Amino acid sequence: MRKSYLDNIRWITVVLVVIYHVVYMYNAEGILGVVGAITDVRPQYVDIYMYVVYPWFMSILFIVSGMCARYSLLVHSEKEFIRSRTRRYLVPSTIGLAAFQFIQGYLNMAIGGAFDTMGHVPKAVLFGIMMLSGTGALWYIQVLWVFSMILIPVRRIEKDRLWKAGGKINMPVLVAMTAACWAFAQILNTPIIAVYRFGLYAFMFFLGYYVFSHDEVIELLKKRFLPLLIVACILGAAFCTVYFEENYAIEPVNRTPLFTSYCWFMCLAVLGGMAKYGDFENRFTRWMGSRSFGLYVFHYLGISVFALYVAKKRIMPVPAAYLLTLICGFLAGYLLYAVISRIPFFRWAVLGIGKGKEKKNVQG
Repeated sequence: MRKSYLDNIRWITVVLVVIYHVVYMYNAEGILGVVGAITDVRPQYVDIYMYVVYPWFMSILFIVSGMCARYSLLVHSEKEFIRSRTRRYLVPSTIGLAAFQFIQGYLNMAIGGAFDTMGHVPKAVLFGIMMLSGTGALWYIQVLWVFSMILIPVRRIEKDRLWKAGGKINMPVLVAMTAACWAFAQILNTPIIAVYRFGLYAFMFFLGYYVFSHDEVIELLKKRFLPLLIVACILGAAFCTVYFEENYAIEPVNRTPLFTSYCWFMCLAVLGGMAKYGDFENRFTRWMGSRSFGLYVFHYLGISVFALYVAKKRIMPVPAAYLLTLICGFLAGYLLYAVISRIPFFRWAVLGIGKGKEKKNVQG
């Protein structure tokens, strides 16, 4: 049976991502590739939101994905798992770039002023650059596909011995894993594109598969939810206080003990809290959950269009610009998903939707 709290974690986190990208688009912290601040007020306190969510919200998605990989492989063969993950993750983040996401690439380059220096570049090369630039938020499913493929030979070798050991982990060990979280955050980080953190996110994904997929471990987190949340909030407040107005997304900030410990305890608190209080579904949660992937894939397009062609000109009050950008993000996400999910070829190339029906009640 599906675990409703995992579906709820995913769609709520995607909503947080949409809000994050609105604040990120107009940040005053010197992060490149965006419109930047549309107000002259400094410091720009709305930017604190980025520091609150960035250290942990992608990590929790990788944990949930690892858990769902375990549940999926209980009812699907490895061949079926590889085929479905390749269609859902690899196809949209490769073929989808040429089929649709080059539009996002164009907007990203226009926002960054790249076309000002590319007049001499051949059109074919320019289109290739636009495709790569259009990867955007799809880096997540690219990395997720890599981990999913690595998982198959790993589980063949360990033959569930690691998974059985994962079910015996207790609370002191989970707390001690704060150090392991920091250690993995130091390795396999790409030098230019900071979001590709293979060490940290592999740690989260495989713990999701081998540890957090055990109901016994989730019960521990449910019982300790309140103290975990208190510790996470203290660490989060400390992180925001120490590093506000510094670039949180790159070295050295994103590899500090404060960054990783906040990340770890917040992930534990989210899992415990949502398992305790968010394990339910209704019409609204089902609607949000069924469209969360489309919102994730398309939201930044709406944000980018409004930011580039309207907000950048500073023709409206700043609060209105933020609010309308947020609305455009949600509208683009839901409307484009509704349209493209119904168009042959594009539904496969851009969203990874296959022709056949998958088994119901399987966490995927």
